[in-house]
Amino acid sequence: MIITVVIPCYNVSKHIRDVIKQLPAEVNWIITVNDCSKDDTEKILSGLAVENKKIVLINHEINQGVGGAMITGFKRSIELNSDVIIKIDGDNQMDSSYIPALIKPIIDSKADYTKGNRFRDFKALRKMPVLRRTGNLGLSFCIKAASGYWNIFDPNNGFVAISSEMLKTIDIHKIHKRYFFESSMLIELYHSDAVIQEIPMKAKYGDEVSHLSLTRTLLGFPPKLLKAFIRRIILKYFLFDFNIASLYILFGFPLFVIGLIYGIVNFIKYGSSHTPAPTGTVVIPTLLIIMGFQLLLSATSFDISNYPKTKDINNSKL
Repeated sequence: MIITVVIPCYNVSKHIRDVIKQLPAEVNWIITVNDCSKDDTEKILSGLAVENKKIVLINHEINQGVGGAMITGFKRSIELNSDVIIKIDGDNQMDSSYIPALIKPIIDSKADYTKGNRFRDFKALRKMPVLRRTGNLGLSFCIKAASGYWNIFDPNNGFVAISSEMLKTIDIHKIHKRYFFESSMLIELYHSDAVIQEIPMKAKYGDEVSHLSLTRTLLGFPPKLLKAFIRRIILKYFLFDFNIASLYILFGFPLFVIGLIYGIVNFIKYGSSHTPAPTGTVVIPTLLIIMGFQLLLSATSFDISNYPKTKDINNSKL
């Protein structure tokens, strides 16, 4: 069993020594990807690579973001015949003592992908920076809907592990190279029927600076998540399968949209003329909206209960 840790590094000269030092002895390879850092990260990593033969140093000449660094690390880990690949950040935010618990479900063939869950520890949660906590909670529901993993409570957690077998089945080129990396991983894993488990762990924050931009999150995430959601629904319920939820969507969505548009048009029409609308004009859109909403609600209930749960259904679809 070859266990590899991939560390995306960008301006982490203050923390990278401690991060590597704290890694457990069972780790076979430590792939550090210096993503064109502007501080002494490359110099420090070069020195550490001489001291520790487990360290594989890769330097990016152009900054590619955390996703780009991970893609480079994933490719190298496969070349090293790794069985389990772990992502841990270079800013010492993640407690490496959780690595054995993180990889156990993969080793035991109970999961293809594992990730940390910081929201089980309420005491540590209070210490999480407000911006980070707000962003995580606000995006959680949207990422669940887009990815299909309704069982994941902390989808933005970047402390993850994946089996090399599963990594080889996903289209690595579809993984987002920057801030959307964690979400895009979940989205692509869903299309390979990957079984995911969360490992409760404490949030760890010190003097690191958050790179989460509220503006970028509000403007960048919604269109990407919407696109991923539409793609998932089409592939899951109309191309790869056709089931009761497909019928709910097929009839529910048009009924809801037609009823909503018909109601708005007539509301404006009769409202602007200051005349009461006929009873039928009010009842028809109301019934269409109610029927459409009920069907879509049933489709949502079906979708929530049908995320990948067991490994015996793992088959690549894309």
